[in-house]
Amino acid sequence: MSPELISILVLVVVFVIATTRSVNMGALAFAAAFGVGTLVADLDADGIFAGFPGDLFVVLVGVTYLFAIARANGTTDWLVHAAVRLVRGRVALIPWVMFALTGALTAIGAVSPAAVAIVAPIALSFATRYSISPLLMGTMVVHGAQAGGFSPISIYGSIVNGIVEREKLPGSEIGLFLASLVANLLIAAVLFAVLGGRKLWARGAVAPEDGGSPGKGAASAGTGTGTDGTGTGTGGTAPAAVAVRPDQETGGAEGTGIRLTPARIATLVALVALVVAVLGFDLDAGLTAVTLAVVLSTAWPDDSRRAVGEIAWSTVLLICGVLTYVGVLEEMGTITWAGEGVGGIGVPLLAAVLLCYIGAIVSAFASSVGIMGALIPLAVPFLAQGEIGAVGMVAALAVSATVVDVSPFSTNGALVLAAAPDVDRDRFFRQLMIYGGIVVAAVPVLAWLVLVVPGFG
Repeated sequence: MSPELISILVLVVVFVIATTRSVNMGALAFAAAFGVGTLVADLDADGIFAGFPGDLFVVLVGVTYLFAIARANGTTDWLVHAAVRLVRGRVALIPWVMFALTGALTAIGAVSPAAVAIVAPIALSFATRYSISPLLMGTMVVHGAQAGGFSPISIYGSIVNGIVEREKLPGSEIGLFLASLVANLLIAAVLFAVLGGRKLWARGAVAPEDGGSPGKGAASAGTGTGTDGTGTGTGGTAPAAVAVRPDQETGGAEGTGIRLTPARIATLVALVALVVAVLGFDLDAGLTAVTLAVVLSTAWPDDSRRAVGEIAWSTVLLICGVLTYVGVLEEMGTITWAGEGVGGIGVPLLAAVLLCYIGAIVSAFASSVGIMGALIPLAVPFLAQGEIGAVGMVAALAVSATVVDVSPFSTNGALVLAAAPDVDRDRFFRQLMIYGGIVVAAVPVLAWLVLVVPGFG
C-alpha cells in the first residue's frame, strides 16, 4: 500500500473515531500527524509542525477575544439594535445585508477570511438575539464573501486570472466573477428558504427597543428558528437570553435603547480600526485584533475579565489539529498524487468533474487559492485538446474550490464556528460539517454540468 493511500485512510479513521467517540477531532489529527509523519512520511518534528496554521491560530484567538470583549461590554447589543433600525425592523433582511456586506468587502479587495472575521461575530450576535438560525446567518456571511471573491480587482480573482494568463489559457475575468456571484447567490437563496427565511418574513418588523421580545413582531422564546434551522427553537435561549443592563434603556443613544458608554465607543473605534488596518493597510487580522483587545482590556479590565475564557479554545484545537494533518499530507505529496492520477485519465469530461471534486474536497480543509493554483495547471493537458472550454473549466474549479469554505475545517467556516455566541458548539460544528459535506457532494457536479459540459471558452 502506498504512503499516500495510507495517509488518506488514516484521515478517514480520524473522522470515524471523532464522530463515534466524541473525541476532539483536532487532538486526534495531531496524533495522526505525529504517527503518519514519523512512521510513514519520515518527517521530523519540524516537518510536521510546518503544517501548523499559526496565522489562523492567531486570527481565531484574536478575533474571538476582541468580540468577546465587545459582547461583555454591550457593544454587540448596540450594533444589533442599530442594524434593526437600518432595515426598519425587518429582521428577515439582515441575513441579506450581511451577505451583501461581506460580498462588497471581498469584491473591493479584502481577503475572504478577513471579511468573514469582521462581519461574522456581529451577524451571529444578531442571530442569537433575534432567534435566527446561526447556520443560516453563518453560511450567508461565508457565501457572501465568496460571491464577491472573484471580482477583477479582488484577491482571488487577481490570483486565478494571473494563473490563467501564466498558463496561456483563454480567460474571462467577468465570466469568472459572474459564475461565482450567481452560484453563491443561488445557494444563499436556497438556504434562506430552507433555514427559516420564510418564517422571518412572516414575523414582520420588530422594534429595536424591544430586543425582539414577544408581542412586538419577534418570535417568542422557543418558537423561532433554532440552532438546527428547523424552527423548533432552543428553549428560550434567544432572544430573551440577552440580559438587560442598567444602561439598556428605551430612548438611549440614537433611539436604539442602549446608551453609548465610553467603553462601547472605544470598542466601536477598535472595530473600525480593525477594518481599516486589515483592508486599508493589509495588516494581519489576528495580530491587529489581539492588540486592540489588549488595549481595551487594559482600559476596562472589569468588562474584559471573562473574555479570555470565552475564546473558542476547543474550536482552535480542532481546526489547528486538522490543518496540521493536512499539512503533512501536502508535505508527503498526497494531494499532488491524487491530482496527477485524475489528470492522467484519458476522458476529458470525466477528468474535469473529478478535478472539481478534488478541488472541493481538499479546499474544505486547505487553502482554496492554493488548490486552484495546483489544479488549473493539471487541467492544461486536456484543455489543450480543445474538447473542454478553458473559461468554463476554470470557473467550475473556482466555484467548486470556494463554496466549500463553509466547512468548519476551512478558515471561513472556522471563524463562523468560533464567532457564534451562546450555541452548542458541538452541535453547530456537526451542522456545518453536514452542510459542508452536502456542498462538497452537490456543487462540483452542478458546476461541471453548467459550466464545463456546454464548453464555454
